[in-house]
Amino acid sequence: MLRADLRLARGGLDLDVSLELARGTLALAGPSGAGKTTILRILCGLERPDRATVAWDDEVWSDTDAGVHLAVERRPVGVVFQHYALFPHLSARENVAFGIPGEGGRAGQARRRERAERLLGRMGLDADAAGRRPGELSGGERQRVALARALARAPRLLLLDEPLAALDASTRSRASRALLDALREARVPCLLVTHDFGEAVLLADEVAVLEGGRIAQRGPAARLSAAPASAFVADFSGANVLHGEARPGEAGLTRVALDGGGELLSPDSARGRVAASVLPWEIALEPTSAGHVGSARNRLRARVTDVTRLGNRVRVGLALPQPLVAEVTAAGAAGVALSVGDPVLATFKATATRLIQT
Repeated sequence: MLRADLRLARGGLDLDVSLELARGTLALAGPSGAGKTTILRILCGLERPDRATVAWDDEVWSDTDAGVHLAVERRPVGVVFQHYALFPHLSARENVAFGIPGEGGRAGQARRRERAERLLGRMGLDADAAGRRPGELSGGERQRVALARALARAPRLLLLDEPLAALDASTRSRASRALLDALREARVPCLLVTHDFGEAVLLADEVAVLEGGRIAQRGPAARLSAAPASAFVADFSGANVLHGEARPGEAGLTRVALDGGGELLSPDSARGRVAASVLPWEIALEPTSAGHVGSARNRLRARVTDVTRLGNRVRVGLALPQPLVAEVTAAGAAGVALSVGDPVLATFKATATRLIQT
């Protein structure tokens, strides 16, 4: 199991993070400057923190108090950097074989070559791809070569730095599925960093959201979206965040007067300044003439600001005047006028509304 306590103050970054990871994939997610890549650099030994203890089970990699700093090449860690850092003059097979320890001579070279081909095969790359240089491979193929090279050392821990950031939009979807399959195949605990919560949802078993050098919340992505610990986590996870003033209401509900107008209800107990969080897909849209039917207690008058069609889903930007985003099915949007400027009712259940004291 990885155990790490990290402290570093450098430039505008004030990092104070504790981590444990025994199995599966943990995503460190957050905006630029939150300290994500710095954490990876400390763990693999490229960065010396102000204070730190990093250990795998009983094996200490770093302990600033004891003066211990295990060299990069002695740490049982595989690293895939954002731009993969492949040798451009070597084939995919040779790049992977370069990372495999072993004896010299022709027999040793043959064994490293065979193992490199097996690793590339596990990543879904055939003999033809194995013989090509990085410049002759697609972005997704280069990513898998870099992952195979990281696994060549039989690491106890994988570190991935923004694994999909170097890919264009047309490649990213296919490459993300291939990466997910590769991580499952590798069966090595993995820590990846990303600025994209959707990427973290896809690739990781758990997400730790970083805010200003601290872990604001850690857990399964669904829990972070449904019950965010802060307005920052709610916003980062893609939830709508509406600000207002809370006071006790009827039937055990809290009533929130929204800044700029409008009111909503929530079963969460709060008083004073709050951020109300609601997920886009919890919101339904109705004509302003619709009567009050169904169980949705929250009914907010809004105006359409943007409409984006995503297959059988429709993402609708709204102004309350606070901004709000609804994501509805194409069928659900069919009976509502959704041109920019049209008035609509945004409706959602009180139970879909989480309150965060601010």
